[in-house]
Amino acid sequence: MIERRRQIQITLHLIGDLAATVLTVPVAYWLRFHFEIVAITKGVPDWEHYLILMPMVLVIWPTVFYFQGLYQRRRIRSRTDELIRLVTAVLFSTALLIAVASFYRPPDFTYSRVFFLFFGLSNFVLVVSFRGIISGVLGRIRRSGRNLRTVLVVGAGDLGRKVVDGLQAHGEYGFKVVGYLDDDPGLKEKGFHGVPVLGATGELEQVVRAQEVDQVILALPNSAHNRTNQLIRKAGQLLVVIKVVPDLLHFFVATGGVEELDGIPMINLTRIPLQGWHQVVKRLFDIAGASALLLVTAPLFPWVAWRIKRIDGGPIFFSQVRTGLDGRSFKLYKFRSMRITAEDDRTWTRADDDRVTPIGDFLRRTNFDELPQLYNVLKGDMSLVGPRPEQPEFVERFRARYPEYNTRHRVRAGLTGWAQVNGLRGDTSIRQRVNHDLYYIENWTFTLDLKILMRTLWQAGK
Repeated sequence: MIERRRQIQITLHLIGDLAATVLTVPVAYWLRFHFEIVAITKGVPDWEHYLILMPMVLVIWPTVFYFQGLYQRRRIRSRTDELIRLVTAVLFSTALLIAVASFYRPPDFTYSRVFFLFFGLSNFVLVVSFRGIISGVLGRIRRSGRNLRTVLVVGAGDLGRKVVDGLQAHGEYGFKVVGYLDDDPGLKEKGFHGVPVLGATGELEQVVRAQEVDQVILALPNSAHNRTNQLIRKAGQLLVVIKVVPDLLHFFVATGGVEELDGIPMINLTRIPLQGWHQVVKRLFDIAGASALLLVTAPLFPWVAWRIKRIDGGPIFFSQVRTGLDGRSFKLYKFRSMRITAEDDRTWTRADDDRVTPIGDFLRRTNFDELPQLYNVLKGDMSLVGPRPEQPEFVERFRARYPEYNTRHRVRAGLTGWAQVNGLRGDTSIRQRVNHDLYYIENWTFTLDLKILMRTLWQAGK
């Protein structure tokens, strides 16, 4: 049943992508040769010449989309991640279409380059629209209680409850949580957010059969890793989907790789993905991105400066020493968002903090107060994406409390970060922020940076 429902969803997306791409050919042709956005200098070519492209797109698009992971069998996927994959897939597919079309074009005929530009743009818009419609319809069906997968969460602690909260917050994913299993006798027959504790972990098989469970999610603490392994083996015999949620509250494993010395394996625990040419690419992207953002936002600076001055006549910018790459100190700049009397107060701001000025509240909500840090990025003190820098006294305090805290300083501090786009900023859990930062360092990719930047822009615009 699960496999059949997965196949239906994948088939719908495949049909939608093919329909959108086939429709793109006449749309791009019409935009180029009939709407005349760009002047036509050589007359309007026969439609039949462009109709030849149809078989090519029917082969190229599903193939590239498949290898981009756009037909993977999973319900939960970040919209940002899917958009990045779609942009990459459409760009690569269009480039491949241009190459193939140049070999199989009619004699004495050359395809319009502007046509392919319109083709790529139109295809992205149409594919996103078709996928949005399909996802919207499936979401409404699932919210109505149909096409659901039953889920059992093993572990009723903080991690397990967080998983359930996430599933309940997204009814469009189509998961129905039937209950928890937990070995804490004090939780027996209790419930959290309307989800009951059905028994102990030893009752896994009975509960799976009784509740007709489709998917088991293991969300136990790292201290119970032996029990997790036992449950994985047991659940594997029950023909259900098994997922394990790592305990990020205590979890950090470096991905440095394995080296060998005369046949003796040595695990490197200090290497991180952001090294070598990756550092160069990231730095070039920082310079280009910061320069572009400065050009776009610079016209707003005089208005912001005037509003800040109008409040109390104080300075426009706020500067503070922070700790960055390799533990080095640097001076960080922001638009001042607090009253002058609060300048020396080193506590974090809170929701409804009376120290924040009216214009400061707007700047903080939109992240505009961070724009002067683009200067820090260009200078090399910071990156567009990375762990947020802290004051030196906080660094000393946290380093004593959390042994892994200093790992944050193996990369440049960021204007935004993985912790921030996940709601961890200001007066929030230091442990969670640290572990989100460590996750970013350990799993860095250029795609992850783009995802964080897109989520930051989305949150700022809300």
